Amino acid sequence: MNKYQEVATEINNYIIEKNMTKGDKLPSLTDLIDYYKVSKNTVIKALDVLEQQGVVYQVRGSGIYVRGHHRKGYVNLSDVQGFQHIFREFHLSSDIIELKEITPPENLVEILELKPDETIYYLKRIRFIESRPFCVEESYYNKTYVPYLNEDIAHKSIFDYLNKDLKLNASFSDLFMRIGKLNLEEAKYLKLEKNDPSLNIESIYYLNNGHPFTYSLIKYHHEEAQFFVQGNHF
Repeated sequence: MNKYQEVATEINNYIIEKNMTKGDKLPSLTDLIDYYKVSKNTVIKALDVLEQQGVVYQVRGSGIYVRGHHRKGYVNLSDVQGFQHIFREFHLSSDIIELKEITPPENLVEILELKPDETIYYLKRIRFIESRPFCVEESYYNKTYVPYLNEDIAHKSIFDYLNKDLKLNASFSDLFMRIGKLNLEEAKYLKLEKNDPSLNIESIYYLNNGHPFTYSLIKYHHEEAQFFVQGNHF
């Protein structure tokens, strides 16, 4: 992870820890440079990342302010830090349905830039918010970047594991969304009826070097899931 990305993460954590809300002013550019002991260019790039993510906005001649983008219970589709970050006010849990090493399906060979004969991790789990089923998630991890995965890790925040233990950080992602219908198995997992509607989101997460390291397909409970998207520059 580049230094500016580390600083962006630390500034974002500072905003969370201080319970800063919309319109709160961050320390000045000079203060941030002194505090993190990095160059001016590093802090500027870090703030640009946070601005693109909708965390802050900058007013020329005035300062850096919290955008106040977080709305409790809503999934920010531009957030690449995982459910534990998005739903930090709630108790989250997971039931592991399946975790194994597999030969990648043909479509994932291209998506994850794999060799046809290499194995990847496949994980299927149900995610819960306050013990209510929220979504069914199927994820695939490129073992070049995620060489080890077990059920203990999968029950917790995989993104924390990727960030803190493997020192990987999702730099950007591609999301593909469509409305679908649940099959009987998925409906049982989510305590719904067969053919109930679901928002299905395919996600590809990339490192800052542009290499994809994970792909997921998530099917959301239509009564539990709420989403928002932020616009930045016009």
